[in-house]
Amino acid sequence: MDGLINISHDNRTKNLLLICPRCRAGLSVGTDRASCTNSRCICADQGFPTVNGQLVLIDFSDSIFRPSDYRHGSGSPIKRQSGSSLRSRFLRFADGANPVAAANCKTFIALAKTESSMPRVLVIGGGSIGKGAEALYRDPDIELVGTDVYASDNTSFLCDAHKLPFESGSFDGVWIQAVLEHVLDPHIVVAEIHRVLRTNGLVYAETPFMQQVHERAYDFTRFTLSGHRWLFKRFEQISAGSVTGPGVAFLWSMRYLLRALGAGKKISRLMALCFVWVRTLDRFCTPRSAADAAGGVFFLGRRSDVALSPKSMVDYYGS
Repeated sequence: MDGLINISHDNRTKNLLLICPRCRAGLSVGTDRASCTNSRCICADQGFPTVNGQLVLIDFSDSIFRPSDYRHGSGSPIKRQSGSSLRSRFLRFADGANPVAAANCKTFIALAKTESSMPRVLVIGGGSIGKGAEALYRDPDIELVGTDVYASDNTSFLCDAHKLPFESGSFDGVWIQAVLEHVLDPHIVVAEIHRVLRTNGLVYAETPFMQQVHERAYDFTRFTLSGHRWLFKRFEQISAGSVTGPGVAFLWSMRYLLRALGAGKKISRLMALCFVWVRTLDRFCTPRSAADAAGGVFFLGRRSDVALSPKSMVDYYGS
């Protein structure tokens, strides 16, 4: 069959037109494998395998990932901690909830439904559900398509976000939370987001600023609030700001300082618990001061064909 594929998740069915991530030709999709329909493309013969029943739509010739990463288990050397792990529970307690994402998620859903009665939303890096994004997964009127570099119950496809295997204009919204720091070229990824969004499509992104390295070798980039806005220069801003403030950033710094001094991960986490109250100070910070020392920043915007001018960015800082 051609690249039009029907997938179901939580009793929600989606029809998607898949494309080759290398040459963007159509795909021929079988029961356990897909291949490019362009006979001159290496992916026509090489094809795309499956992991845990999910297609691995990655152009390995132009990716940090290797085919060998997907021969066992759920695929990829990256796999985020599940919400039930001791480490994950500690971090959720130390960093607190994410009310910013939860509020933005409600806005995102409401805006998406003004454009479509059943909006289709792509989650990039959706192997685990991000804090505050739960409403997106619970809403029966959202067609959710989850992707990541490893397979989980929340994903439908495995792909490298630099080359999304979807036809242009396929989605009403894209949700990308705590992912852009883990890609080699965020500008290419955001260009791909722009491509797969329909006219007036929405994007929501959260990206670290004052946060130490995590995911080890797969951690590359940080953004100030202004830098994050420039990253999404081809989008109209709806809202933007801090996700976590200086208090949470302080706790991260404390843990990593103790680790650098040889305390070890477990000891540093336990010692940082004595100062977990510091994150409550974030609520007293002014938006501007919080953004200048934020643990992370967010951007909620709408696809536009008009890009920001470089000169506008100086004024953006004070807006």
